[in-house]
Amino acid sequence: MIIKERLEPAEWAAELETLAGEFRESAMLLKALGNEMRQRLILTMIQHADGLGTGMRVGDIAAEMNLSRPAASHHLKILKDCGLLVVRTEGTKNFYYFNRGAPAVSSLLKMLSHAQRLMESAPEESL
Repeated sequence: MIIKERLEPAEWAAELETLAGEFRESAMLLKALGNEMRQRLILTMIQHADGLGTGMRVGDIAAEMNLSRPAASHHLKILKDCGLLVVRTEGTKNFYYFNRGAPAVSSLLKMLSHAQRLMESAPEESL
């Protein structure tokens, strides 16, 4: 959506309502990304990515991050629930890897872009 330099009050209110909805859509991912341990987990998974999408097992992640398996599983579940990770099961083994087409990431980027455009077009006195 392109935002004009000056919006009419009704247009401004509609844009803010749309942005509020985008915030709600992104809340789960923002909460997941706001935790330092999950940030470290993401960095660890990126560092160990082989480009083939084979993923990492919970035990490997726990060992790499010096976490208990239950703690690693907890953080992986949150990242999986928000759509950032997917799991592939082979027999009794679970491999976690990034969901490259994660809709949550696209929604977050859209929301941030929309917020930036609104902030840039806000009247000076409203800041």
